[in-house]
Amino acid sequence: MPSDTKSRIQAVARELFVEQGVRNTSLRQIADRLGITKPALYYHFASRDDLVRSIVQPLVEDMERFAATREPGDPLRLLDDYFELIWRHREVIVMMVRELHTLDVLDLGARMFDWRRQVITLLLGPELTRAQHIRATVALGGMSDCAVEYAGLPIDEVKPTAVEAAAAALGLP
Repeated sequence: MPSDTKSRIQAVARELFVEQGVRNTSLRQIADRLGITKPALYYHFASRDDLVRSIVQPLVEDMERFAATREPGDPLRLLDDYFELIWRHREVIVMMVRELHTLDVLDLGARMFDWRRQVITLLLGPELTRAQHIRATVALGGMSDCAVEYAGLPIDEVKPTAVEAAAAALGLP
């Protein structure tokens, strides 16, 4: 369990990273906002990349768990649960989308596409036509975009429409 100081550092860093981007946020700015010294920040995180990794890691773990532990079944329930997952991590997704180099630093680009392929297989099975695969990409990508675009709204205002649109893109009832 992270220490209170470590959690506070992560919260302030996440806020600044979302506001101004990872590259435009210095460790000095984070330390100043927290009212701690830069060496105190370095005590908890060896570098900015280390701090970014610690913020993104819960998303990585949740996505890997989701893709690995779900069973094929009710596609509407899977879409609903997938939206809940991305909504829970929407600030981190905003942070990554705002500055795509974050994906490279953390070697996440290929992993994210792999997770998406796993979820698509759970939704529609392993044998897909190109058209089905494209629809699934639009459905999942669209839900992710909604979590980013409407991150400031209440989930109950976004989720029903996003899941309904994803189901429609997939041709589900």
